Amino acid sequence: MNILIKPLIILLFPVATLLHHGWANYDQTKTLDYTGVVQEMTYENPHGMLKLKHNKKTWTVILAPPSRMTSRGLTEDMIKVSDSVRVIGYPHKEIKNEMRAERIYVDGQKFELR
Repeated sequence: MNILIKPLIILLFPVATLLHHGWANYDQTKTLDYTGVVQEMTYENPHGMLKLKHNKKTWTVILAPPSRMTSRGLTEDMIKVSDSVRVIGYPHKEIKNEMRAERIYVDGQKFELR
């Protein structure tokens, strides 16, 4: 490996780790259960995300990685902007209006995301 690349990788690894959501940041003692309208949807690594409008409030909902969602039957084309979905999960301990979804209901069908 190039002499300059190895130190660069070592320096950048902690930054990449900090940028990723840690599951410990979500309060598993408080379960949220919301049904709302999808405002935005991404189906990409490291995990999917949707913006859910519920009672005049927009929640950022962190989903599972796309590979896990696909393996459990939830494909990218199943959720579109303006669809109504139900999400059950845990609120972020510090970031207001963000939650990690444990399961999602799409057209009445339940998908486990954990």
